[in-house]
Amino acid sequence: MLGKLKDISLSNWILIGMILGLLTGIILNFFVPDSFFKNIILVDNIFYLGGSLFIKLMRMLVVPLVFCSIVVGAASISDIRKIGSIGGRTIGIYLITTALAVTLALAIGMLIKPGAGLNMVAAAQSSNVTLNQTMTDTVLNMVPDNPLNALSNGDMIPVIIFGLLIGIILAKLKEETQIVSDFFSQGNRIMMEMTSIVMKFAPIGIFCLMARTFAGLGFEGLLPLGKYIICVLIGLAIQAFVVYPALLVIFTRLNPLKFFKKFFSVMFFAFSSSTSNATIPLNLEKLSELGVSKDVSSFTIPLGATINMDGTAIMQGVAVMFAAQAYGMDLGVTALLTVIFTAVMASIGTAGVPSVGLITLTMVFNSVGLPVQAIGIIFGIDHILDMFRTAVNVTGDAICTLIVSFKNKSLDVDVFNGNKKMDPANTVLLDDLDII
Repeated sequence: MLGKLKDISLSNWILIGMILGLLTGIILNFFVPDSFFKNIILVDNIFYLGGSLFIKLMRMLVVPLVFCSIVVGAASISDIRKIGSIGGRTIGIYLITTALAVTLALAIGMLIKPGAGLNMVAAAQSSNVTLNQTMTDTVLNMVPDNPLNALSNGDMIPVIIFGLLIGIILAKLKEETQIVSDFFSQGNRIMMEMTSIVMKFAPIGIFCLMARTFAGLGFEGLLPLGKYIICVLIGLAIQAFVVYPALLVIFTRLNPLKFFKKFFSVMFFAFSSSTSNATIPLNLEKLSELGVSKDVSSFTIPLGATINMDGTAIMQGVAVMFAAQAYGMDLGVTALLTVIFTAVMASIGTAGVPSVGLITLTMVFNSVGLPVQAIGIIFGIDHILDMFRTAVNVTGDAICTLIVSFKNKSLDVDVFNGNKKMDPANTVLLDDLDII
């Protein structure tokens, strides 16, 4: 029996915690009369302590994890200057599609209003981006007066800017700063391991958050949660089947239907595995069959699996609107622009650990002063949505690779259109992936 319990994955334990917390909260709300034990001991102490402790552990991780990831990521990304236009175009397209993704998500959230009706009490937390703040102030506040203060206060955009600058300089100086580079690389590894440890407590934390929330909300809280799922799925569908095909047609004039016909198996594998990294070999093989030069794809696909997180950006954009509406907070234009910028930067700084999207979502919430407690409501269902997000992520990697390959005259259009077979010499082997 214990052996079978050990075989259950963390994602499934989180889902179990969410369901049990939901049922517990509803039972306490509708079938258990108010009492000292229910209201004070259970809801206001045990559930509050368990949920709040988990949230505090996550917030503890945010600044050091993101800072180290940004520094290490920027240091490695800047190496692409050696391959000139391929690197520049790849990074540019990846960032543009991520910005489009989070903008789309915010628009869908404003239209459908998934968090309306929850009427949750706003946490005692002031917004970092006030409604009357000018764009000039926002730009100036991106640069920290004191980096240590930005790190200690959790001001994420200054932290990101400072981390990017350090990473770029480390890449430029190379061997001269090898000790410092190793320090941040090892720090990044430590923070990823710490994240894995903290996430082991996620099922208990999610159970407590869900139980305490629905002990007061009941069934009326289910409708906003369903609307949140619908919003994310709509955003992912539009990104995958409208935005990506439109970009492919605009930049290459290729037929998107031919792409999806050949690429569907990769999307299905990504959906079932929920990991972009595991999909890299299959993605590379399929792109070779589509006529993409391995010299391009062996660089762009591993890079995209690291920094191109359009599906995650859509989830974060919808989550922001969900939380803002649930807590009755009206985000202004400056705050929304901050969300877009932070989500794009978070995609670059995403570490390759399970459920790290939750950590970067905390960072996005902090950037505009949203209560992170709202994450507990949506995180339990995140594994289900993560399968769809991963499929969108790898599709975006492939579309961007096709565009970059076409612009650099490294795409055999006849192979793409099925007019001739792929050159066997263009087959990508794992040994070719020296970038990984």
